[in-house]
Amino acid sequence: MASKIEISLAAVLMAAAANMAVGAVWYSPRLLGKRWLAAMGWSPKELARRRQQGLSKAYGGTFLVSLVLAYFLAHVVKFMGASTLLDGAHVGFWVWLGFVATTSLGAYLFEGRPLALYLINAGGQLAGLLVMGGLLAVV
Repeated sequence: MASKIEISLAAVLMAAAANMAVGAVWYSPRLLGKRWLAAMGWSPKELARRRQQGLSKAYGGTFLVSLVLAYFLAHVVKFMGASTLLDGAHVGFWVWLGFVATTSLGAYLFEGRPLALYLINAGGQLAGLLVMGGLLAVV
């Protein structure tokens, strides 16, 4: 077995927070939020209704998932020896391609949702993994 990999919990927290920030920008109305709403078949009123019902569970759950993802990605980044921003982003890309793009595509094919929704969601996950991988390599 390989030697123990040291993981910085501060770096994991930073990467998880960065992933949330990337998502906030990605799904903002100025970037892809309006297209995402349309692909979901939701109106702005429907989104407002769902917000009133409470999205705190969704945000809390998403942050927890981001922490787990960042911790896993930190191991992969360290194992791969990535030490530059570009190297870390490269690892993030391959993790996205191997685990996210593939499993998300399978779900898309069976759910019959619009291709635009898959592309928006998978693109957001790619952006997040690129940023997290880069951060984890240099922090």
